[in-house]
Amino acid sequence: MEIWINPACSKCRAAVGILDAEGARYTVRKYLEEPPTAAELRAVLGRLGLEPWDITRTQEPEAKALGMGAWGRGDAERERWIEALAAHPRLIQRPIITADDGSALVGRSEEAVRDALARTGGGRTP
Repeated sequence: MEIWINPACSKCRAAVGILDAEGARYTVRKYLEEPPTAAELRAVLGRLGLEPWDITRTQEPEAKALGMGAWGRGDAERERWIEALAAHPRLIQRPIITADDGSALVGRSEEAVRDALARTGGGRTP
């Protein structure tokens, strides 16, 4: 299991706290320091079952400066969104947890984090 976090984010800290309390095995990716590539974003979007606009923080100043609110949300614009997220990782919704069963989810609630744990067989260290 991997969790993409911004350490300054309270939802990310809460998710890590739950994982730690449950003794989960996971790796942390501080995605602002190690931004995902466009290919990695495509892969995680496939695992999430979402589109790039679904995980974009459109209210961030960077998104507003890019005019993302006016961008189309169809197949023709998909790559534009992915490239923007790769270039501006601060716009990626967080935390994103990739579970060992091949799925992923946005872990903004305790329920979502526990769902990720369940998908990873509890994620406990041996």
